[in-house]
Amino acid sequence: MPLPPEPPSGGPRRVSTPPGPFLTRREELAARRAELREIARRRRRRGLFVLLAALVLLGAVFGGGAYLVGSAFFTDDFDGEGQGDAVVRVLDGDSTRQIGTMLARRGVVASPEAFTEAAAEEKKVLGIQPGYYQMRLQMSGEAAVAAMIDPSSRVGRLEIRGGTQLDDTRSPDGTVAPGVISLISQASCARIDGQRRCVSPEELRQVMATADPASLGVPQWAVEDVARAEPNRRFEGLIVPGLYDVAPGTSATDVWKSLFAVSVAQLEASGLTSDASHDGLATYELLVLASLAEKEAITPDMGKVARVITNRLDINQRLELDSTVNYPLDLQALRTTAEARGTAGPYNSYQNTGLPPTPIAAPGKDAIAAALAPEAGPWTFFVRCQKDGTSCFATSLAEHQANVGQAVRNGAF
Repeated sequence: MPLPPEPPSGGPRRVSTPPGPFLTRREELAARRAELREIARRRRRRGLFVLLAALVLLGAVFGGGAYLVGSAFFTDDFDGEGQGDAVVRVLDGDSTRQIGTMLARRGVVASPEAFTEAAAEEKKVLGIQPGYYQMRLQMSGEAAVAAMIDPSSRVGRLEIRGGTQLDDTRSPDGTVAPGVISLISQASCARIDGQRRCVSPEELRQVMATADPASLGVPQWAVEDVARAEPNRRFEGLIVPGLYDVAPGTSATDVWKSLFAVSVAQLEASGLTSDASHDGLATYELLVLASLAEKEAITPDMGKVARVITNRLDINQRLELDSTVNYPLDLQALRTTAEARGTAGPYNSYQNTGLPPTPIAAPGKDAIAAALAPEAGPWTFFVRCQKDGTSCFATSLAEHQANVGQAVRNGAF
């Protein structure tokens, strides 16, 4: 049968089905069901992709949350007491957090929090003082806290007391007291690389005897006198009483430099500066005078003893101090023997007039104050006349002899 004619241009177009076999009603329904199944399959596939993407996104979010939660509740920490050696330093004013950060930086603890969280349970942490501490590497926070508050962990601590000499001294009963050099050597000790290491007394003496005093920090007002002093005694009196921190593992030169930096500041704070003078004595001579007062008198009498010495210097009278005679003998005793007084030497004030060439011990603040401002008075004699160290003062030999008799009766010497 012929096709119908084309409609006019612009009108609706009827498109006939291409020639082919006709589908039955059952076949049309089967095809439709197949089409619907394919559509459903494609939708399920798209849904699966969306679900997988959502799970990936959720996993990222959850993973980040888990990390944050882990960071909040699980602190990076080592186990046990640690291994190896570490010497660490706590600075003045360091907080617990700053100490923890320093320990983490040095590899002592795994993180600052490992220390601070353990420290929160220990009140003694607040008592940690500035200075050096012997620690181990890779310690747990709890072990690090225990070590920091243990007094035996403290290293580099040096204490100099008034009247201590450079050299070890002995008492008449044979007791030996360590001198400044021995104390410095002991304070420098620490365990480093599995071995106990110290700056030896010999190394300290070598530097003292050979180094340029000014390069080590000796104050300018003392350099000339120190340079011409006996090499093994040239630093006497310049390390004043007090507490110092000696860095373990450093050289003898650096140890001296660190000590002078602290001590010279203390000397100047006490009034011993380049322009200090009294009774015609220069600054270094005032240091010598202070050391004599330190060795000869208890604190309440230091001003009077300093006055006796300056009065004798003014009239060119020998000082006749037992402490100066015993000084080169490294002897701590109130009296001297006739043999010692008869032995010539620059420190024998029974034979020489004037001050000894160097201080004879480390003078404290009270002794320095006495040298800078001696108590006014006419005394030219004194003797320790009480068992507690109190001295009796006199202006004449007869009065002095009476005081000596009283001292004997009191059992003062």
